[in-house]
Amino acid sequence: MEILAYGVQADEQPLLEEAFAGRHSLRTLAVFLNRDTAPLAAGYPAVSTSVNDELDAGTLAVLAAGGTEVIAQRSTGFNNIDLDAAAGLGLTIARVSYYSPYAVAEHAWTLALAVNRRLTRAAGRSREFDFRLDGLLGRDIHGMTVGVIGTGKIGECFARIAAGFGTHLLGWDIAENPACRELGMTYTELPELLSRSDLISLHVPLLPSTHHLIDTAALARMKDDAILVNSSRGGLVDSAALVEALRAGRLSGVGLDVYEEETGVFFTDQSIQGITDDTLARLVTFPQVLVTSHQAYYTRTAVGQIIDTTVRNIDDYAAGRTNENTLVPKG
Repeated sequence: MEILAYGVQADEQPLLEEAFAGRHSLRTLAVFLNRDTAPLAAGYPAVSTSVNDELDAGTLAVLAAGGTEVIAQRSTGFNNIDLDAAAGLGLTIARVSYYSPYAVAEHAWTLALAVNRRLTRAAGRSREFDFRLDGLLGRDIHGMTVGVIGTGKIGECFARIAAGFGTHLLGWDIAENPACRELGMTYTELPELLSRSDLISLHVPLLPSTHHLIDTAALARMKDDAILVNSSRGGLVDSAALVEALRAGRLSGVGLDVYEEETGVFFTDQSIQGITDDTLARLVTFPQVLVTSHQAYYTRTAVGQIIDTTVRNIDDYAAGRTNENTLVPKG
C-alpha cells in the first residue's frame, strides 16, 4: 500500500522508513494533518497520524474524498479523532494500544525530581557561572506520600519507582490494581488522595468524566507545597485554574508534559513568532513549573514499539484482518 505519514519527527523518520521498507511505499511529512493539509493525502489509501493531528469530521471528509481508506494513528490516545464521522465515511481507524509504559512513568519521575530539586533554575545559573544555592532547597522523596491517579500499566510503573524511593503510596482508580496493592498502595477516594499527598501524578485517560479532573476545587484540596505532575493528557488539568493557584503562591512544583491546548504548538518551533496562548505563556514563567512538549513516550524503545504496531496495523488491513488495535473496522 501507499502510505502518507503526517507529523513525523526527525528522529522518527529513519525508523519508520526502515520498518516499512520492502513492505509498503511510505512518504513522510513533518507537517501535521488538518483540513488545510489533508489534500496532500489525495491518492494515498493509507494515512498514518500522530496524536497532535486534527482528525475532525471536516478533515476526515477530505481524506475520504481523496481516496484514503485506513488511518493508522501512532499513539494510544485517539481523542483527536472523530470516530463517528470516520465510521460514517467508511474509514478504518487503528491505533497503538500498547507501548512501553516505562517510558512515560520514567519521564513523569524526571519531571517530579527536576521541579523538586530546582534543576532548571540550577542549570541556568551554572551556565552563567552562578553557583549559589539560594532558592534551590528541595525535599527528600523518601518518606513522601505519593498519590497515583490512575493505576493501569503506566501508573503501576510509576508506583514501582515510587516504592523504590521509599514513599507511602495512595491510589485512585475505578478498578484496583493488585500489583499496586502488593507495593503497599492504599486506595482512597480522590478528595482524600488530593489532601494527603505530597506528590500527585496523573495517569488516567481523557474522557468526559476526567476532563478537568484537576480543577479549582481539586487544587484547593491539595497541600500548599504539593508537587503535581501530568504526563497523561492535557485536558485532565484546568490550566487557567492551575495558573490562579500558582499566582496565589501555592504548589512547590508542577511538571507538565501535556497541555490542553497543545495542538498546533507542541512539536513545533515557536521561538521566533512566540505564542498567542496567554495561559501557556504564563505557566512557563513560574519558576517552579517545568513544561516539556509531549515527549514522555519519546524513547527508542517506545517509538520502536509504536512503529512496529503501526506496520502490523497496515499489514492486517491490507490482508483484510482486524486486530486488537482496530477502533473502527472497515465499513
